[in-house]
Amino acid sequence: MRKPSKEILAALAKNVRRFRLENDMSQELLAEKCGLHRTYIGSIERGERNATLSTLEVLAETFNVSIAQLLNNNE
Repeated sequence: MRKPSKEILAALAKNVRRFRLENDMSQELLAEKCGLHRTYIGSIERGERNATLSTLEVLAETFNVSIAQLLNNNE
């Protein structure tokens, strides 16, 4: 099985953290709103975890952005 791209994981990490801070949320609050564990959010923000499509969908809905915006490396 192919490993996930480090660039994609880094972009996701940066964007999740940025959108979370723009929405004035702690990792704990974001996790609660998404139905995820706080440590999972932290591991995504550090680029340690490969989020599932379902997780990307929940994060995008919570931030009111598209999945493409979560993965965008240019923002």
